[in-house]
This record gives sequence, C-alpha cells and structure tokens, in this order.
Amino acid sequence: MSTIFGTSTAAFFERSLMDLTALRKQAEDTQAEMSTGERLQRSSDDPVAASRLRQLARAGVFDDIDTAATNRATTDLTLTDTALSQFASIVTRLQELTTQAANSTVNDSQRAGIGEEIAQLRDSLVALANSRDGNGNALFGGESAADAYTLDASGNATYAGTSAAGTISIGGGQSVARGVTGPEFLQFQSGGGTVDLLAMTKALADDLKSGAGGVATANAALTALGDGLNAITTAQTVVGSRLNWIDLNTERRTTLSEMRTTEQTEVGGADLTESIAHLQNTMLVLQASQASFAKLANLSLFSVLN
Repeated sequence: MSTIFGTSTAAFFERSLMDLTALRKQAEDTQAEMSTGERLQRSSDDPVAASRLRQLARAGVFDDIDTAATNRATTDLTLTDTALSQFASIVTRLQELTTQAANSTVNDSQRAGIGEEIAQLRDSLVALANSRDGNGNALFGGESAADAYTLDASGNATYAGTSAAGTISIGGGQSVARGVTGPEFLQFQSGGGTVDLLAMTKALADDLKSGAGGVATANAALTALGDGLNAITTAQTVVGSRLNWIDLNTERRTTLSEMRTTEQTEVGGADLTESIAHLQNTMLVLQASQASFAKLANLSLFSVLN
C-alpha cells in the first residue's frame, strides 16, 4: 500500500507543479503581449492569423521597396523640373540679347559684344544639358551614365545618350519615366524644319561675333528661340504631370499602408486593457494555487503517507 500512497503523492506533486508552471507560462505570455503589443508570440498560437500577418508583412516589405523607388523618381523629376526652369531663364535672356541685336541702330561692334554674351550663355546651356541625377548619371541622357552631350574640337554639341529616359516602377503595376532626354526639348520644330537649340545658339553667337550676322540673322533667331522656349515649357508640363501621377500613387499607397496597419493590429495586436485584466486574473489564480499547494503539502496525512 505504501507504494500506492507514494505514487499518488508523487503524482499529486507532479500535477501541481505542472499546473503552477502552466499558470506562470500564461502570465509570462500575457506580459510579453503587453510589452510587444502583439497577441501572437508564436505561429502555433493562431496559425490562420499568423499566416495572414506574414502576408501583411511581405506586403509591407514590397511597399518599402516601392517607396524607395518612388522617392528616386520624385528626386530625378524634381531635378529635371529645376533644370528646365534654368533652361527657360537662359533662353529668355537669349531672347532679350537677340532682340537687342535685331535693332537696326546697333552697330557690328555692339553686336559682337552681344555675341560674346550669347556664347557664354550657350556654354551654360551645354553645362546644364550635362546635369546629373541623384545617382550621378546623366539627367538628360536617358539611361546613359556618361555626359548627355559631347563637344568636338570646334565646340559642336552631339547627343550621346540613349533614345529614351529610363522608367521606374512606383508600385501597383504602375511605372513612370524618370525624366526627359535632351533631344525631347532641345530639338524642336521651327520654320518648317527641326532646330537644335545648342547648334542654333552657337551659330548665332559665331555670326554676331564675326560681324556676319545682322538684323535678319537676329530676327530669324528670335523666331527659333520662341519655339525653343515653348518646347522647354512643354517638357516642364510633362514633368509636372508625372510628378502629379507619383503623388496620386503615393496617396493610394499610403491609404493601403494605413489599412494594412489597421488589419495587423486587429489580427495580431493585443488589447492592453484585456491583457492587464487577464494578467491580474492569472496572477490571482497562481497565488491562490500556490497557497493551496503549500497547505496541502504540509498536511499531516501527506507526511504519514510518505
């Protein structure tokens, strides 16, 4: 009989310890919920909810990638818009100088001085055309890393970039061109033909400096410069529409992100009030169980049985 009693006593202690351990584990899990704000500490707690949380987490990773790409596209297009504004300012100044040169009261010497300033502005156009994007690549060279325009020994500019600007994915299956190429706005239609702004301004400067250019040359250049300014403002409109498109997609992505965060909270988030109540209840039961175990373990009957 002593063996039976001994076994029963041992089983009592074992069951009691298991119950107390389980209660402590519940308390620890609840404390973890309160500290992390997450209801699930492991996938086995709720496999279906855990699977959904993993899907939401993956969506969040892709969203971060799209955000980085969107930021790059925004940066490149903003740089493009700023550069185009500078192009427009230079062309406006070229118009002012050419208007002066078209005045019949201006002599050849004065036109030569005007030609010198036009030559300097033309150099500024070339430098601006070779601007760099946020990654150090050619801003107006499409997908080329080198300069968009190269100069030969005579100072003639030749486009050396790709035929189109690269596109960037901005999420949701949408993409946007990161800029415009030089020929898209530096080459335009004027007077029934295609005019290259860089070549035209060089020729104008050379003619005025040499004295070969007069009123007729300046008037012809004024028409081309007006059409060139229109081409630049058109490019600005295109860039502005792309930036607006990015803003719309960013708003959509932000809305989806907020919805995803809400769902993550609903699926895996812990209710602090409920967790506190559960912890208090668990601790109360644990304390009561410990007290009961201590009293039962000290009963004389258990001492006799042992």
